[in-house]
Amino acid sequence: MFINLKKILAPANKHNFAVGAFNFVNMEVLQAIIGAANKLKSPVIVATSQGAIDYAGLDYLHAMSKVAQESTKLPVCLHLDHGKDIDYIKRCIKIGYSSVMFDGSQLSYKDNVRNTKRVVKLAHKKNVSVEGEIGTIGGTEENVSNKTIQYADPDQAIDFIEKTGVDALALGIGTSHGAYKFAGKAKLRLDILKQVKNKTNIPVVLHGASGTPKFILDEAKKFGMDIKGVHGLDEVELRRAVKHGVNKVNNDTDLRLAFIGEVKEHTRNKKDFDMRHFLKPARDFTQYTVEHRMKIMGSNGKAKYY
Repeated sequence: MFINLKKILAPANKHNFAVGAFNFVNMEVLQAIIGAANKLKSPVIVATSQGAIDYAGLDYLHAMSKVAQESTKLPVCLHLDHGKDIDYIKRCIKIGYSSVMFDGSQLSYKDNVRNTKRVVKLAHKKNVSVEGEIGTIGGTEENVSNKTIQYADPDQAIDFIEKTGVDALALGIGTSHGAYKFAGKAKLRLDILKQVKNKTNIPVVLHGASGTPKFILDEAKKFGMDIKGVHGLDEVELRRAVKHGVNKVNNDTDLRLAFIGEVKEHTRNKKDFDMRHFLKPARDFTQYTVEHRMKIMGSNGKAKYY
């Protein structure tokens, strides 16, 4: 059985680590995520976006996730990432997701509060957790697009938590979606994080936190990907954010780059038409990438707390 976000983040909040939420759209990436969790004894959040649902179908994504969860004894949460459409949220709750995000960050504050409260009411009736968002994450990724980063106002964030009853909060502190995040080194507003954490102690979520580390970029460049200008969040900065209270870190771009880079390598043989010959290496390298991320977040070995 999937556990909800509140339960999977409670030990992380208590013991000062972060649980990774890893987006997937196909079986191989999901296998890589669960494989990494099994190897490192880490709790894990498997996540789908509205775009992934449109691509693969909600029934398929849920069925694959159920098989994955039943293959492990580790804590697994199934989460809807960046839900902007209430219909998607209702469908995910009905089919068996244990967590949903309502992203009302582009609405007025009043509308964000009102709609998030509505989602919390719907979800909590089914023991499903809710993540809300205050401030905006820059960049572009699927159905999420913001030209600029809007930092969260700490007092407003605290008011939002109290009025909505969310179980976790995505807080705008300077991160950005996608691979082309920053012109230079990112500097997170940890002062905002500390203020919110000190007043509420709610699990805080970091979106747009992909690192695009050198080992992924070197592999992708080697096999012909044009990724000039790609720049992720520095791993030292991510560790600092976890130290000061981030308990959930979203991961998507790193997995995409890892997977596609390997596919490009193994499809260069024009006589090979066995898809397993490029999907397996892509899955393996994606698992290695997930393991790398889990270690940075400090979730490896933390299944002992559940």
